[in-house]
Amino acid sequence: MMINKTLFLTYVYLFVYILLSSGVILYNKWVLSPKYFNFPLPITLTMIHMGFSGAVAFLLVRVFKIVTPVKMTFEIYATCVVPISAFFASSLWFGNTAYLHISVAFIQMLKALMPVATFLMAVLCGIDKARCDVFLNMLLVSVGVVISSYGEIHFNIVGTVYQVTGIFAEAFRLVLTQVLLQKKGLTLNPITSLYYIAPCSFVFLFVPWYLLEKPVMEVSQIQFNFWIFFSNALCALALNFSIFLVIGRTGAVTIRVAGVLKDWILIALSTVIFPESTITGLNIIGYAIALCGVVMYNYIKVKDVRASQLPVESISDRITKDWKFEKKSSDIYVPDNIGDKEGSSGGNSSASDMNIDEEAPLISTRLSHIGRTQLTNHPTGKKFEESREVKHDYGMG
Repeated sequence: MMINKTLFLTYVYLFVYILLSSGVILYNKWVLSPKYFNFPLPITLTMIHMGFSGAVAFLLVRVFKIVTPVKMTFEIYATCVVPISAFFASSLWFGNTAYLHISVAFIQMLKALMPVATFLMAVLCGIDKARCDVFLNMLLVSVGVVISSYGEIHFNIVGTVYQVTGIFAEAFRLVLTQVLLQKKGLTLNPITSLYYIAPCSFVFLFVPWYLLEKPVMEVSQIQFNFWIFFSNALCALALNFSIFLVIGRTGAVTIRVAGVLKDWILIALSTVIFPESTITGLNIIGYAIALCGVVMYNYIKVKDVRASQLPVESISDRITKDWKFEKKSSDIYVPDNIGDKEGSSGGNSSASDMNIDEEAPLISTRLSHIGRTQLTNHPTGKKFEESREVKHDYGMG
């Protein structure tokens, strides 16, 4: 009964993640589109998201202390958080601006390039190696996206450039997170990420907002509905909470499958909600080809993650076996001077018994920590792969 309840909760979290991820994208499109709510200021909308999310994250971390902050020094903040925030702000800016020019369906098709961008950035930064099998998958994805773009009826070069630039900015942010933060032993969940990154991203966005959108707001009659923007920012924040729950309850394979399912649902929903989003047969063929490449790439990466876990497990098992052997040996023979060196309190009690009682839980904890650290810091580690799949959803909507 307990297993069924766990599985049920997992499916509920996945459903909520897909619902919120799709909802935020469609909501952003509706708010920004001149044909609907008509708020054509993507930087302003992104700054509202960042300000609201940063404020809520501050309350959760500092006021209510629900989430524990990491040990952050000025040096780490300046050399890691600041550049990551810059690319995070860029990906949000470019990704949301694309909604003004191209359809949601076509944006989702272009997002198939995300593995290509991430792989290229990882190779350039030296955390991944150029491999023939991955390269062929990337080529297949690229060909599919080109075919899909060719079949787009309302193709817009400006919107396409904005979206592709946002994808590469997000890919570089993910790689920077791997290179800068995880090498320093820091792991940020979606809440602590917002706590540290959202305020800094807000500052970065202020400069283009002041130059590009502030003059427009002064001369144009821009409508501002508090409840619209509050609910929009709340949905974006809830998406981050759902990511936090999904990562904790599912594996990389499940998240990847959920991501593919979400993309198809979004493409179908967008054509219903926004009738101008017309899908052609060439769109579907191109996206299907790209999706085959993405699925094959996901299979390779999951296989790499599982292979990377084997050495760690064998090392842990080997150390545990050695420790058990030492434990048995100490039960057989204990020199008299050991008790004095360990500071025993006298009597006939064995020092080895005290060591076993005190050190056994510590050793198991250390082993599990070593395993988690190696897996997390591995270039294709599970944590990075999971976050790579879900975290960019917020940046693109």
